[in-house]
Amino acid sequence: MEARVDAIRAGEAPELIWLVEHPPLYTAGTSAAPEELLDPRFPVYETGRGGRYTYHGPGQRVVYVMLDLKRRGPDVRAYVHALEDWAIRALNCVGVEAETRPDRIGLWVRRTDRNTPWVEDKIGAIGVRVRRWVTFHGLALNVEPDLSHFGGIVPCGVSQHGVTSLVDLGIPATMADLDAALRGAFAEVFGPEGSFSAAARRP
Repeated sequence: MEARVDAIRAGEAPELIWLVEHPPLYTAGTSAAPEELLDPRFPVYETGRGGRYTYHGPGQRVVYVMLDLKRRGPDVRAYVHALEDWAIRALNCVGVEAETRPDRIGLWVRRTDRNTPWVEDKIGAIGVRVRRWVTFHGLALNVEPDLSHFGGIVPCGVSQHGVTSLVDLGIPATMADLDAALRGAFAEVFGPEGSFSAAARRP
């Protein structure tokens, strides 16, 4: 990913988006606090992205976004908002109404199915890095991961809310359905340039 970012910055390669699944692992962002790693049952990787600890694993779509903001507009805050908008639109296409919150990062779903007002669970994480106006890292959206694996960390530093997935919400959408929704919603937010040039894969 970093090699591709360098090539994009040098004008030697086009923008690229990877859709991947990882084996079970935890990653630590630049704000990760050691006490938030509760049970390192999986490998832990230090990353240069923003944010704290998160989990990646099978059943989760990880989206690595490598775009040239110098050409698109050098505004990191606007870029993060665009990522959120993109993910919200894609999730809406598969039947999930996700929202953002001003006091915490990520994508959140109100759990009206639990008959408790204002219970919210996280369905998507965002963690980015920008180097010389080229973006990398990106999104993680939960389709059907083992939600118990999030118990080894305080996800993104938020302990008062839970984590959910499409399957947990009773949404009969597959990884392929979400990928199609991501592809379709991308141009609505970012325009036709920088479209997907990597197929879904598991590294």
